[in-house]
Amino acid sequence: MTEEIITTVEGPVGRIRLNRPKAIHALTTAMCEGVLDALEAWRGDDAVRVIAIDHAQGRGFCAGGDIRMLADSGARDGAEARAFFHTEYRMNHRLFTYAKDTVAFMDGITMGGGVGLSQPCRYRVATQNTRLAMPETGIGLFPDVGGGWYLSRLPGRIGQYLALTGARIDGAECLALGLATHYLPSDALDEAKAGLADGVAVLDRLAVAPPPAAILDRREAIDRLFASDVLEEVFAALEADGGDFARETLATLKTKSPQTMKVSLRLLKDGAGMASFADEMRQEYAVGSRVVQRHDFLEGVRAVIVDKDHAPRWDPASPEGVSDHVIDQIFAPLPEAEAWTPA
Repeated sequence: MTEEIITTVEGPVGRIRLNRPKAIHALTTAMCEGVLDALEAWRGDDAVRVIAIDHAQGRGFCAGGDIRMLADSGARDGAEARAFFHTEYRMNHRLFTYAKDTVAFMDGITMGGGVGLSQPCRYRVATQNTRLAMPETGIGLFPDVGGGWYLSRLPGRIGQYLALTGARIDGAECLALGLATHYLPSDALDEAKAGLADGVAVLDRLAVAPPPAAILDRREAIDRLFASDVLEEVFAALEADGGDFARETLATLKTKSPQTMKVSLRLLKDGAGMASFADEMRQEYAVGSRVVQRHDFLEGVRAVIVDKDHAPRWDPASPEGVSDHVIDQIFAPLPEAEAWTPA
């Protein structure tokens, strides 16, 4: 069996390489455990000064998590899904608090769990191939792995727009929004990875000016149309606008789960005020452990991944049908014995 994660040490560089190319390196529990084990081993090794995270061959850095497993588990008792979230969030938190330099190479598709793996890193390299998104509302999930923290800290209401629509942004847009620290042409990545042996200054040396960030041209419209934390008010603003962007965006939102769009807005509102990343992870774990067993997630996975008819039947089918009481239940803290804890 091929190793799903390859960890090596080359001089002062600890290297973590995701190796599930057929699944665009979607994360499994074992992969998250492997990352955690490597980070723990290198934490006290003075010879290792920088950690590099990239992917083996294929068209993306990481497409997310093992969604089919999560749905299969959610349809039963949810225990395997909770174990995955618990381990993945420990990995996210360990990277967020890691003392040594960490570098993620976000070349190609970087979605869901790939965002969670890259964003805690001190240095985040985008290329012309980068396509970053948090598309979870399309399968009845929400932007987890720290999405409530990262998206709520983007300029204006861009985070809310990305969370609800699942829109993909490119490498130039990642740099402009602060989701990437460097923009490199993909043909410079091998040189950059090798050059890390002499320190992270190689990233500055090889960085180039990106093309214009198209999302900034829509900043005014996004801030205005997504100004509210109430989903019904976002829909109303889009309906009242009449412009092409508003009309296309409203059509997109009508394909997403109303329940998890409301979850996402609440997550970002709460996340903006979180005192620590650990607090964010604790809340997301409570939310995730419930959402993964609800109808919309199981139905979203059926429609997008299993049957591929792309016609999910959300329940409730409209924003008005999702009560504040249901959202409060989803966000209720877990009992202390069941709550998420850092590694």
